[in-house]
Parts: sequence; structure tokens; C-alpha cells
Amino acid sequence: MATLEEPLEIGDVTVPNRLYRAPLLECAGNGPDAVETLIEDLEPAAESGVGLICQGATIVRGDGGCAAPGMTRVHDPEFVARLSRLTDRIHDHGSRIFIQLEHGGLRSMETWHAEYRSEHPDLEQLAVSDPPWQLRLLDRIGFLEYDPHVLTTAEVYELATDFGRAAARAVGAGYDGVHLAGANMGIVQQFLSPFYNRRDDEFGGSPEARLEFLAVVHDEIRDRAGEVPLMTKVPAETPAPPAPVVRRKLSLEDGVEIARRLERIGYDAVVPVQTSVVWDMSIVRGEYPDHAWDNEALHEEYDAAFGGSTRRRLVALANRVQSLQYDFEPAWNEDFCRRVRERLSIPVLAEGGIRGREEMDRLLGSSGEPEASTVSGATDDGPACDMVGMARPFYAEPRLGARLLESESTGDDPRVICESCNNCTVPQVTGAPGICRTPDVLRKRRELEHAGAYDRTEP
Repeated sequence: MATLEEPLEIGDVTVPNRLYRAPLLECAGNGPDAVETLIEDLEPAAESGVGLICQGATIVRGDGGCAAPGMTRVHDPEFVARLSRLTDRIHDHGSRIFIQLEHGGLRSMETWHAEYRSEHPDLEQLAVSDPPWQLRLLDRIGFLEYDPHVLTTAEVYELATDFGRAAARAVGAGYDGVHLAGANMGIVQQFLSPFYNRRDDEFGGSPEARLEFLAVVHDEIRDRAGEVPLMTKVPAETPAPPAPVVRRKLSLEDGVEIARRLERIGYDAVVPVQTSVVWDMSIVRGEYPDHAWDNEALHEEYDAAFGGSTRRRLVALANRVQSLQYDFEPAWNEDFCRRVRERLSIPVLAEGGIRGREEMDRLLGSSGEPEASTVSGATDDGPACDMVGMARPFYAEPRLGARLLESESTGDDPRVICESCNNCTVPQVTGAPGICRTPDVLRKRRELEHAGAYDRTEP
């Protein structure tokens, strides 16, 4: 049993409390203002008392691999050294900062972003295996364009080395830990998933072999960055379409077993998440973002990204259907996290649909109130996790931590003002910054600011 205010050990790093800002797209890029943009995005959370800041997915290579425009790359030692300004600012507030490392694989812009593809015609799409028939079908009907290069065994080792090098650079710049983007259809999930991974070398075949990429990445990071705390997301592909559309996917039980093996390999923490085999709203559950799609000022940029107005309308239609399929569900990863935590001794971090202090206390096991599991229906009053995080709510309230952490002394049950409307996410396909764009939410934030809700009482 733990409270939100208690510290937590992740590896050999002490995080001052159990609230974290989950990785988000900062869209800072690598330009001359990139470091300042990251400071503007991430420092408010630390200033508000959040114990751990997870910088959003950063790409380990200089070319390709970006799942969205404006993602930051950490291949250049000179650029990464300048990120020490960011880590110093986070540390000034007593918080810790982890960097999330990523390569998009078949989810990268060279697959789906029409304008980017035309500007980089020689850029290879990297794949774990030949795309499954479902993705080849989307290629045939012209919705996506796949012409992938399947990584050779030697190239898989080279990619793992790039993760290790990026981690070493980050640690040199003052980052306290490394967080691997192990879900959301990135390259790590593609190695883990039987939907994508049909290799016949040491990186494919059995469940153990599909995990080998994460084992090699672990060793590379340890060899190059030392005993830095290392954690990863662990996917369960339960939201994926059922058979016969998708026959091979990761179940909850598969996800639990992956987490157990990662602990044995030497990972210091895991983040269990339920995610589909394709990029969809299973990871941003909530409303259809009508405000974002109806914004005519963005239509030209949407058309450039998706390849014309017809494709834009098709993507918007798919988005509307998914919003019905993946309606918002409070703490939707709770059951998965609890199953993992029962089997592991390393910290388990929970995110996805967590929206209030009372909910956080229950997940940490400090409320003492039994609650029905969101998936299995079983009643369990034990902790589901060791740390709780949120992502989109920090777009709506950059200094949200103060409201949640100050409630211990006031006895309040503050809830976020984020409406999970997803108007913040869709514009990011154009490289737009991650900010809240919903007028009612912005009005509520101004009211809270005027009321001093984000003022922090220093310990």
C-alpha cells in the first residue's frame, strides 16, 4: 500500500512521488528552438511537483522512424548534449526525467505520410517481417503504401546498437532513466507481436525469440550507459479486431509472460498497456475530435499528410467509427496492470484513462475501498500498480501536478478538466504542437489559474 506522495525506487533512482507525466508528442524537432520548446512543454509538470517526467518518443536514428512530424531525434551527440539544459531545469524542481526511445518501423511517416514520402523517395521503410495480409490489402486499395525493407539479422543487431548509443548520449546529458516505446505499433511491439513478427532467425518464431530484440537492447544499453534505470511498455493486443480479421495477437496472458521475462532479463520497471495491432484510438480512447477535423484552416495540411481530400475524409470516417468502438473507459489498463503486478517484484506503472485523485489512490491501494475490475469483473482492493501517470490531461493542464498533490492536505478529490475529446491529437499529423484546443476546457483552466489552483505549497 502506498500513497501518491510516497517516493518510489526505479532501479537505483529515487522518484520523489508516484505521479508521472506519461510520454506525449512534444513536436519539438531538432531545430535551433528544440531544447527551449522541450523546456516549455516539460518544465511546468516538474514545477507543479510531478515526480517523474517521461519525455515523449525520441527517434534513435538520423533518418526515418518518425511516427509523426516534428519528433525529436537523438542520434547527434552535439544536439543531445544541449538537452542538459532541459534535464537541469527538471532537476531544479526535484523531479526526475526519463527519455523514451523509439523507432516507428512500419508505423513511420515513410509509410503513411504522403508529402513526406514524396520528399524522401529513397527512404526505406523498415519492417520486422513482410507486412501481414491485412496491411497488404490496405496497400492494394491505395489507403497506405508499403514497400518495406525487412531487417536482416545483422541489421537488427545494428538497430539495437542504435538504441544503446542513444541511451548513452541521454545519460550523458543528465537523463535519469530510459523508457522504451514498447507499444503503440512501434518497432518494439512489431518484434513482440505474432501479428507482425514471422521471422525465422533468433528474433522470431517462439514467444521467447520474439522477445530477443528487447533482450539485446537491454544488453546494449547496459554496456554503453551503465546501470541506468530501464523500463518499457508491455503490450497486450486485446483491442485488435477478432478472428478471422486478426488471428495472431498478444493476449493479456501473453503480456503478463512478457513482463515476467523482462524482469528476468534485468528491466527495472514495466508499463502494461492494451493496444491494437494498428495505429488507432485504442490508446487515446474518448470522443470523436470533431473540432479538429472541422477546422478548415488545417484541411490543406491534412490533405498533404494523407494524400488528398478523399483520403482525409476516409481517415476522419475511420476516426469516427473508432470513437464508437473505443469509447472512454476509466483506468482501462487496470486489470492488465494488476495481473502483471501480482507476478512481478519490480515497479509496475499504470496509465490510460486515469482522471482523478480518488482513482489514483485506489490504483495504488491506499484508498482501502474495493472496486470491480474494469475487465474481469473481479473485486480486488489490493494495489494495481506502484505509480500512476497521465498523458493528454497535461496538454489541458501543464501544471496539473499541483492540484493532485496538494489534495492530500485539503482532502479534496480533484479531477482533471481534460474531456478526452482528442482535439489535441489529430492536428499532430501536421506537426502542430501538442496543446489543448477545446474552448470549454481552456476556459476552465483559466478559471482554475485565477483561483490559484496551480499554486504549489513548497515542502
